[in-house]
Amino acid sequence: MGRDLLTSTFQEKLDNQQKLFVPYIMAGDGGLNILEERITFLEECGASAIELGIPFSDPVADGPTIQEAGKRALENGTTLTNVLETLQDSCQRRFIPIILMTYINPIYTYGIEAFARDCVKSGVDGVIVPDLPLEEEALIVEHFQNHSIALIRLAALTSPEERLNKITERTEGFLYAVSVTGTTGARATHKDEVKEYLQNLKLMTKTPVLAGFGVSNSQQANDLGKYCDGVVVGSKIVDLFHNDKSEEIKKLIEESI
Repeated sequence: MGRDLLTSTFQEKLDNQQKLFVPYIMAGDGGLNILEERITFLEECGASAIELGIPFSDPVADGPTIQEAGKRALENGTTLTNVLETLQDSCQRRFIPIILMTYINPIYTYGIEAFARDCVKSGVDGVIVPDLPLEEEALIVEHFQNHSIALIRLAALTSPEERLNKITERTEGFLYAVSVTGTTGARATHKDEVKEYLQNLKLMTKTPVLAGFGVSNSQQANDLGKYCDGVVVGSKIVDLFHNDKSEEIKKLIEESI
C-alpha cells in the first residue's frame, strides 16, 4: 500500500504500453454514499489511480467547475474526517490507488500525524497539497514518509529551471505537471511551449510525468501524452458525473489510454 502501490500500479500500466489516466472527483459531490460506486466505476473504466478532492472553503487552485462541486459537497456536510471514514469502510474492496487533493489548512486542523495515520487506515496512497510550497514542506514530509504516503509535487510552467530541479528531485508517485497558467478547468488548446516543458520534465525525472489542468477531451490527452506519461482530468469528469453522463466518462478514459 501507500507510495509503493502507486509506483507499482503506474509502472505495470506503462510496461503494458498504456498511458496513465488519473480522473479527479470531488468527495461528497452527490453524497458520500455514492463515493465507492464512483471509484469502482472509474477503476473498471481503466483509470490508473483516482485523485479525490476534499472540499474546502478557499480552493485557490480550483476553477469554476470544481469550486461548484466543492460547494455542493460542503452543503452535503462533507468533511475530511467523514471522507477518510468512508474510504476506510471500503478500502478492502478496492485495488486502485487513491490520491487525496487537499489544502494545508484542513490537514493542519486535523492534526498532521493523525492525518497521515488515518490516511493509511483508509487506503490513501498519496496526497497533493497545492498551497504548500517547497520551503514549508518540512511541516508534513517526515509524517508522510513514516507512513509511506507519497507527497506528489506540482510543477508549474512559470517555474525557473533551478526550482523545477528541486521539485523533480523530491516528488513521489508522479510529477504533476500543470500545463496551463491559471486554475483548473477546460481549455481549447495547449500551446507548443507546454510540449517543450513536458519533454524537459521527462528528462529531469524518472518518476512518471502527468499533465493536468485544462485537459478535457481524449484528443488533448493523446496530444499531451506524446510528451509525457499521461494526464490528470478533473473538471470534465466532475461535470460529466454531475450531469449523469457516465458513458461519456468511460469513452473518454478508454480513448485516452
